[in-house]
Amino acid sequence: MLTTTTTKVLEPGELDAALAVLDREPVANAFVAARVQVAGLDPWRLGGEMWGWYAGGRLESLCYAGANLVPICAGPEAVRAFADRARRAGRRCSSIVGPAEATAELWSLLEPHWGPAREVRAHQPLMVAHAVPADIRPDPHVRRIRKDEMDVIMPACVAMFTEEVGVSPLAGDGGLLYQARVAELVGAGRSFARIEDGRVVFKAEIGAATTHACQIQGVWVAPEYRGRGLSETGMAAVLRYALREVSPVASLYVNDYNTAARAAYRRVGFREVGAFMSVLF
Repeated sequence: MLTTTTTKVLEPGELDAALAVLDREPVANAFVAARVQVAGLDPWRLGGEMWGWYAGGRLESLCYAGANLVPICAGPEAVRAFADRARRAGRRCSSIVGPAEATAELWSLLEPHWGPAREVRAHQPLMVAHAVPADIRPDPHVRRIRKDEMDVIMPACVAMFTEEVGVSPLAGDGGLLYQARVAELVGAGRSFARIEDGRVVFKAEIGAATTHACQIQGVWVAPEYRGRGLSETGMAAVLRYALREVSPVASLYVNDYNTAARAAYRRVGFREVGAFMSVLF
């Protein structure tokens, strides 16, 4: 019986306790919750370890430690414990991402050991939507991508990732993991695009989905089509799919300096409810 504050790697039998923590903040935790609901807590299937912080024998906070390091429902004491464990293990992640306050504290403790970061995005507004505004007409040409259209969607996905993250997803393993992730979303019916003359001009994905909330990601408009309103009508189409078929609330987070995107999302019905932070290596 754990009677003091401590951290450890969660075991598969602690799945219900982990889901209870994730359910406390279903919108902010949608990314990790979706993975846990599918893969459980087995590190091989989950793609990383799930660390738990316990107080008086009760699981209070989590930290997903995989390709991303993600603090979950973590107060200052839990963050310090997770930072200590991460420091001892050494950096294995390509980013730290999560609610801004906890992520900032986590990074402040890890930066002396892991720094410098390639980029720190300290304030990324978290936005949610429950309906498509009546005065926005969803683009009727935005549709699900078929499995036989991987060669059509991949160049747009690579362009979006490179533009957003600053490095190509094809580096390292030649893009095998990234291509597998794109194929997973296409196969699940959660990849959407408008295609003209065999080329993607708008795209977005529903990247994480639970019964409580889903997260829209990878929003991209081909450079020569920007400024024509495709991001608004395209997002309205994806949002309509998300709310009708996936979850009662859709979320996304966006860089605070991307004022055009934030304005477009607001026009489509999203409102800011919090903030994320990302540390990129």
